[in-house]
Amino acid sequence: MEQNEVREQSTNQPDNANNSLTIAPPPASSTGVTLSTQGDGTCASCGSTADRNNNGFGMPSFVYAIGDIVPRFTSLAVEKEFRQSPNQAGTAGLTDTQAFRSILSERRNRYLARQLCWVLTIEGLETYILMPRDPVDYDLLIEALRPVPGPVDRDVVIGIRGPIASAEMCGGLMLPIVAFDQIYSFDTDALIGSIPKPPKVTAKDFAPRAKELFDRLVQVADNAGATDEHRALNYLATRYPDIYARTSDALEQNFMLAEVSVQPSRLSGARKIVTVVFTYNQRGGGTAGFYREQWFVRVDVTEEFPFLVSPLQMGFER
Repeated sequence: MEQNEVREQSTNQPDNANNSLTIAPPPASSTGVTLSTQGDGTCASCGSTADRNNNGFGMPSFVYAIGDIVPRFTSLAVEKEFRQSPNQAGTAGLTDTQAFRSILSERRNRYLARQLCWVLTIEGLETYILMPRDPVDYDLLIEALRPVPGPVDRDVVIGIRGPIASAEMCGGLMLPIVAFDQIYSFDTDALIGSIPKPPKVTAKDFAPRAKELFDRLVQVADNAGATDEHRALNYLATRYPDIYARTSDALEQNFMLAEVSVQPSRLSGARKIVTVVFTYNQRGGGTAGFYREQWFVRVDVTEEFPFLVSPLQMGFER
C-alpha cells in the first residue's frame, strides 16, 4: 500500500519513510499493517543496561500497553499458602475473582500479592510480566481485579520494558518484564460513554462509531504498546476524544475511515514526535472517483508518558 505523506511545517530534518506504520481497513479475516521494529530494551530498575530502541539511541524502551491484568501462582507452595489464608472463611458465596480480590485487599495478606506473578495479556496472549517500580503500587495491581469482570474491561499499563524473565520467576513463563509506574483500568463501554459526542449525533449512533475506532486503534496486529507508533495510538485511543468526534462527523458526511498511519514528524529534533494521520475516503465515488480527506495530530513519544503536541487538524497530501 502506498504511504502518503501529510504536509507539515517544514524543517531541515527529513522524514524517514521506513519508520512509518499504516493501519488499513480491516478485511474479513485480518488487518493489514506495515510496522517498523523496535529493539528489546531493559528497564533502568531491572539491573541491566537498556538496549537501543528504534531511534538508534541508547534509551529505555517504554511501554504504553492496553490489555488485561491476570494474577498467576508462581509455585505450588504459593498456591497452598493462598488457599489456607485466614480470610478464606469469609469468602463464602463469592466468585473466584471476588475471593481473590477480597483476600489480597487485606493489608496483612499483602505478602501474597508480592508472591504472585502478575501478567498482562493482550488480545488473549500473555505479553508482559508486571512489576511495580514502587512496592506501594501493588495496590494498583489488586485494584485491577474487578469484583465482576466483564469482556470489555481493559487495563492500561505505562512503564519501562526490561529483560526476559527467568523460568523460575513466574512458573516457567518467560516474558519481558515491565516495571510499571502507572496502571489505570476502565470499562470500554464506559470510556466510550464518557466521550463528548458531536451535537447533531445521538448517543445511540455515536457509541458504535467510537467503539469501532477504538478497536481499530488498539487491536491491530502485534500492538504490544512497545513501539513509538503503538504507544502513540494507544495514548490517543484512551486520552484524546477528538479523534472519535472527527470520525463520527466524517461518517455523517458519507466518508469512511480508510486508514490510520503513523509517521516520524518533521518537527522532531531533540524530541521524538510522531504524526498520526487519519485518512477518510468518500463512499460511492463512482466513475468520477472519490474525495479524500486527511486529518493529523502530533504526539510526543520521547519519554515514558506520551503527550499531545498539536491538536487534530486537516492536512493534505503531497
